[in-house]
Amino acid sequence: MAQQQQISLPAKLINGGVAGMVGVTCVFPIDLAKTRLQNQRSGQQLYKNMMDCLIKTVRSEGYFGMYRGAAVNLTLVTPEKAIKLAANDFFRHQLSKDGGRLTVFKEMLAGCGAGMCQVIITTPMEMLKIQLQDCTSLSVTRVSATQITRELLRTKGVTGLYKGLGATLMRDIPFSVVYFPLFAHLHQFGQHSPENPTVPFYWSFMSGCLAGCTAAVAVSPCDVVKTRLQSLKKGANEETYNGVVDCISKILRKEGPGAFLKGATCRALVIAPLFGIAQVVYFVGVGEFLLGYTPYNIYSA
Repeated sequence: MAQQQQISLPAKLINGGVAGMVGVTCVFPIDLAKTRLQNQRSGQQLYKNMMDCLIKTVRSEGYFGMYRGAAVNLTLVTPEKAIKLAANDFFRHQLSKDGGRLTVFKEMLAGCGAGMCQVIITTPMEMLKIQLQDCTSLSVTRVSATQITRELLRTKGVTGLYKGLGATLMRDIPFSVVYFPLFAHLHQFGQHSPENPTVPFYWSFMSGCLAGCTAAVAVSPCDVVKTRLQSLKKGANEETYNGVVDCISKILRKEGPGAFLKGATCRALVIAPLFGIAQVVYFVGVGEFLLGYTPYNIYSA
C-alpha cells in the first residue's frame, strides 16, 4: 500500500499534465473568445459572437493570436489538474472510511474540498491568462506573462497574483460541488456489472463532458465576475470594480442580468471536452503506464 501511494501521486501529476496539455491545446481558442466576450461592456460590442471573435482575432493577430496566453495554461495546468483530481480522490477516501457508500452530500463535500485546494494554482494562472488574452484585442501594448508577473510582484507583492481570489473560490467551489458528484453518478451507469465495475473509456469521456458542461453553465455568472475583476484597467472610461459585490451590482445596474451569461456557450464548449479528456486520461491510467504501473486496459473496456 505504501508503494502504491508513493507511485500514485507522480502518476496523478502525469495524468493531470497530459490531460491538461491535450485539452488546452484543443480548446484554447474558444477560451480566448469566452474571455473577450465576457469583457465586453454595453456600448462596446466589438464581437457579435464566438465565431465573429475568432475570425476577427485571426485576421488581426494571425492564427497564433488565438493561443495568446496559452503558455501560462500549459505551464500551470499540470499541477492545477493534478491537485483538483487528487484532492477529490483524497476527500472521497477520507469521507468513506466508515466503509459505507458515499452519500450525495459527502460527494459534494469532497468536491468542495477539491475546489478550495485548486485555487492555489488556478488564481494566478487565470490572472495571467486573462490579461494576456484580453490585452491584444483592445490594442494594448503586447506584454508577456513574465513581464506581468514581475510588475505585479514589484508593485503589489504575491497578493497581486491572487487578485480575484474570492471570485475564483466563488466559481470553483460550486463547480466542483456540481461536477464531481454528477460525474461519479454518470460514470457509474457505464459499469459492465456490479461484479465487473470497469467502465469503457468512451463512457468516461462522455460522463466528463456532460458533467463538465452542466457545471460550467451553472457557475457561468461567477466566471463573468472573476474575469472582470482580474482584467487589466484599460482606460479612464473603463469600468473598475472594488470587489465581488461591487462588480455584481455594477453589472446588474449597467448591463442587466443577461450580462452574467456572456460567454456561457464558449465556456461550456471549453469545459466539456477539457474534463472529458481529463477523465479518460485519468481512468485509462497514462501516468501509471509510464511509471510501469498496471494500467487500465483501454482495449478490453
